[in-house]
Amino acid sequence: MIKKTLHSFHIPVMGLAYTIDTPIRVAQYGISSVISIIDDEIIEKMKNFYNKKFNLNYPEIPIKTEDYRARRITDYLNMIDDIVNEKFKTFKHEVTKNTDALRDFINILPNTSDIKTKLENLLANRDYFGCEIKNFIEKNLFPGDIDVNIMTKVDKDNFFKKQQLPVIYNDAHASLRGFANSRLSSSLVLSAGMNPRLYSYLEEFEDFFPNENGLLKKKIILKVSDFRSAMIQGNFLAKKGLWVSEYRIESGLNCGGHAFATEGLLLGPIMEEFKQRKNELIDSAYSLMVTALQQKEKYVPAEPLEMKITIQGGVGTSEEHDFLLKNYNADSVGWGSPFLLVPEATSVDAETRNLLAQSKKEDFYLSHISPLGVPFNTVKGTSNEMFKNQKTAKNKFGSSCPKKLLALNKEYSTEGMCTASKKFQEIKLNELELQKHKFTNIQFEKKEKEIKDKSCLCVGLVNAAYIENNLPVKGEKHGVVVCPGPNLAYFDREISLSEMVRHIYGNTNVLSDQQRPNIFINELRLYVTHLQKEIGEFSGSLTTSQIKKWNAFKNNLLDGVKYYRNLFNESDFFRTSHEVIKFQLEESESLILNIQIPILN
Repeated sequence: MIKKTLHSFHIPVMGLAYTIDTPIRVAQYGISSVISIIDDEIIEKMKNFYNKKFNLNYPEIPIKTEDYRARRITDYLNMIDDIVNEKFKTFKHEVTKNTDALRDFINILPNTSDIKTKLENLLANRDYFGCEIKNFIEKNLFPGDIDVNIMTKVDKDNFFKKQQLPVIYNDAHASLRGFANSRLSSSLVLSAGMNPRLYSYLEEFEDFFPNENGLLKKKIILKVSDFRSAMIQGNFLAKKGLWVSEYRIESGLNCGGHAFATEGLLLGPIMEEFKQRKNELIDSAYSLMVTALQQKEKYVPAEPLEMKITIQGGVGTSEEHDFLLKNYNADSVGWGSPFLLVPEATSVDAETRNLLAQSKKEDFYLSHISPLGVPFNTVKGTSNEMFKNQKTAKNKFGSSCPKKLLALNKEYSTEGMCTASKKFQEIKLNELELQKHKFTNIQFEKKEKEIKDKSCLCVGLVNAAYIENNLPVKGEKHGVVVCPGPNLAYFDREISLSEMVRHIYGNTNVLSDQQRPNIFINELRLYVTHLQKEIGEFSGSLTTSQIKKWNAFKNNLLDGVKYYRNLFNESDFFRTSHEVIKFQLEESESLILNIQIPILN
């Protein structure tokens, strides 16, 4: 039976644990969401928590167990599947017996949904409420997908008694194996760029190949920032007989967590290219996949499999949601950061949720706290920031690095070190002190700050889940690191699940600030600021390639302004704000034109 998608939005992965149990909370309503599966420790703790709560039979898996990382992940995903199926069964029974429960469910379905229309008709006709509505629900309602995410670069080598283990025991490889061995029929989201070794490992698992009915038990979703990247990665996998079922396009800067900025390519033009060239992706991948499957003597589908294009990053209104779906033929829109304010959907402690609700536009910023060296969206005033400041006042810095998930720097150790660790920072600060005479005081302080800025994300990004569920937090105090996108500045209170979903579909409004800029304008401004800052803070030696990169960035922004000007002139969407958008585009264009690109002497 082919599942019908109830909703036109999904909840993307957030941090290591903000969506760690989101499927348990929302899947019964048909809402799909994504779990990070890179941290087996929080996964094991949450498994034990729910195991006890629902009186299940999933024994604890100690770290001395062979292949414990993968086994923990497999068990957790199987357990979530059990819980979701049981909750969905209970939910179906409730809505067939309770008209108020059914009415509440109808209220959170899309206005364009045929299922919503049919349920409304059945509800209105009391004579047919019993068996007919039960049969309809059995045939048409399905739980949301329990998808998983692996950040491909978080694939640390692992060691046992100083001996490096085989690659399949690397962090991301073990996480992939954990998902592949689970009974889930859902999708693996691969983010943060291509990892050829990890992608090749997918070939080892039969569930990623089409069966004799042309169906995939486990699907592949690639999170990408542009069409070129999608084509390269999709073809790489297709040459192995693997099909990408969805390309998830995310704004480079107007997003939560790590910000992988494009070279000035904006979300609108990127989506336009996917819309115009989607068939190229399909045809190219299908041709390569057929050849690979024939060589492997596997079943070859007679035609290309389904390929979805979805979008996420910075969406905040129902009008934007509808525009992205209709103008770009998107299959779904990801709503991430706003769900951090929904206790029914995400695992966030009360203190952090309150901070997010109270924070203003100027409090959300692009930081340098990530050990990966990638800009990281966060907010001022977190408990992690407080603990770091307290340590700094005592001339202490760096983390004890208890998890080592990001111990990827091999500058001083073959086993890898995390740049947020106390050990790494001590070495770097000592090196810097020896070279102090080479720098001005301002330059020295800047370099020192760059070293000390790094935070322990492995701990900080899971602590909210520990605190919310009253689980013990071991080791030194790190506090909570939270990773909202800048769009969250316009959501200023705790929101119920029903309110948020009805807001997405335009049946209520949870935004109090009417001055929120359009999603495309907001992203454009972020990119203008990014380029200005990058040029202003550049302290290296100027090269022809660097100048060429900046000029390309600037020209891409100007092309983006031109694209949006034509788009808004021709669109029936955003009519009430056309004049404001027009002014904002002109304002941004002026700022871009005034950006001075350095020249070589």
